[in-house]
Amino acid sequence: MAFDGITIAAVTKELKDSLLGGRIYKIAQPEADELLLTIKTTDGGQKRLLLSANASLPLIYLTQTNKPSPMTAPGFCMLLRKHLQNGRIIDITQPGLERIVHLHIEHLNEMGDLCHKQLIIEVMGKHSNIIFTDDTDMIIDSIKHISGMISSVREVLPGRTYFIPTTQDKKNPLALSPDSFKQTMTAGNMPIYKALYSFYTGISPVIAQELCHLAGIDGDFSTAVFTQSDNGSLMLSRLYDVFSSMMEKVKLGDFEPVIAYENGTPAEYAAFPLSGYSKDALKPFSSISTLLEQYYAEKDAITRIRQKSADLRRIVQTALERNIKKYDLQLKQMADTEKKDKYRIYGELLNTYGYGLAPGTKSMEALNYYTNEMITIPLDPLLSASENAKKYFDKYSKLKRTYEALSTLTAQVKEEIDHLESIQAALDLALLEEDLAQIKDEMIVSGYIHRRSGNTKKIKFTSKPFHYLSSDGFHIYVGKNNYQNDELTFQLASGNDWWFHAKGIPGSHVVVKTEGNELPDSTFEDAARLAAFYSKGRGQDKVEIDYTEKRNVKKPAGGKPGFVIYHTNYSMMIDTDISHLKQIEES
Repeated sequence: MAFDGITIAAVTKELKDSLLGGRIYKIAQPEADELLLTIKTTDGGQKRLLLSANASLPLIYLTQTNKPSPMTAPGFCMLLRKHLQNGRIIDITQPGLERIVHLHIEHLNEMGDLCHKQLIIEVMGKHSNIIFTDDTDMIIDSIKHISGMISSVREVLPGRTYFIPTTQDKKNPLALSPDSFKQTMTAGNMPIYKALYSFYTGISPVIAQELCHLAGIDGDFSTAVFTQSDNGSLMLSRLYDVFSSMMEKVKLGDFEPVIAYENGTPAEYAAFPLSGYSKDALKPFSSISTLLEQYYAEKDAITRIRQKSADLRRIVQTALERNIKKYDLQLKQMADTEKKDKYRIYGELLNTYGYGLAPGTKSMEALNYYTNEMITIPLDPLLSASENAKKYFDKYSKLKRTYEALSTLTAQVKEEIDHLESIQAALDLALLEEDLAQIKDEMIVSGYIHRRSGNTKKIKFTSKPFHYLSSDGFHIYVGKNNYQNDELTFQLASGNDWWFHAKGIPGSHVVVKTEGNELPDSTFEDAARLAAFYSKGRGQDKVEIDYTEKRNVKKPAGGKPGFVIYHTNYSMMIDTDISHLKQIEES
């Protein structure tokens, strides 16, 4: 989700409500491209404002979190302290719907005169910056210096005049009119949603699609439909109405921030509800700052775990590829042994019918008494019938021994592949470092990772299974990895609890605690959806789920973690949508 102009408008409104009249108490620069301002508000409270010009994640929001600062403050931070320490915030503005916020600050200089300065935050991806100007728009300094060698559009250097570059010639949606909107949207030929964010400032692709959805229009339709279709003008009118209605809400500061979740993971956020998602998938927030902090914290947690699990994934993938190659080779060798029975029959028929065979004969026709069909048996003309029979029996014996050895080996390698794929699936489910620690221990015990010499201390794991409440109030538990799967199935579950698992693919064990009660159909479906979602089949429309009472699930002797067998079960095909289920956070 882009940090678009509408989100900036919501942030600006919140900052004005919270910080106007407040005095800047502390100025810190915890990162090279980031400021943290502590502001004493007019009600006697204290707020922290984070300003980040990070190229990959520029942000501006209020936060409760403090950050450690370097021992020696950078030059830009020292300059701001000199000019803005104890300065009063007199206004906070956003030009149009640009991704820019101006903090207007008044302060007393060393002579005791009242002065006005601006701290300008530009949230523009790799072009993001924090710029400090005087009341004539002259740049005093910036957190990033941009010379003419870097940008031919605008220099951001001390002594230069500050201005907003207009490289894309976009229109201000806050000054929308029916005629200009019609002229703009019918000028080109491109998808409607793309035209909205291409021609208007501050509109992201997500908001553009939302506007189309609210207007009942397919955003992928071409703008040509507005002039070529019979009801094109009506469609254009509906789109204008929803667009102008949204802009009125922006002007009034009437925002309703939400995060949209897809299968428990934050997918998008916006300053307005996203009608393309179900209500259950939307989490509302009263504060855009709280939304931004939570959204990026959750995203960062997922990214961080992905990075931390990279080494484990590489080890699993390498072992998996090696075993798959070995398995494929063994299957080819197994296929070669399929002719062993043919050689046995050749030997038997030669012993039965070959007594009158003339020396030097190259083949023999004989009736195969197993199929009652005539077959031709190739012969070595230098050997007698009995010697040819012995030769075929020797081939049969050799292939039989190979088949028996390969049958055992292929079963072992297939079990190894299944185990590695289950670890791979567990890595996809890991949300916390504690989850990774449990998976790593399993990999050490299984021999995929060598335990450090002398390190025999037993680890205490704090990772816990997922815990859900069905729509009928039954508790459902989902294992995050093989250790937890065994724990759920053979320790938590009792005989009459119900057990669920995706059929034939790696996935979590899911246990429903019945407490001695009959389960309604909806709870069976809820548990099956969880088993489908927390499996390798997550991306499919439907997944086949096996389910049975726990009493029917057994652990084979010497079985790997998470590996079970069962013979009495039911099955159902189910989707993977778990958005309606309530997850219970374990303390």
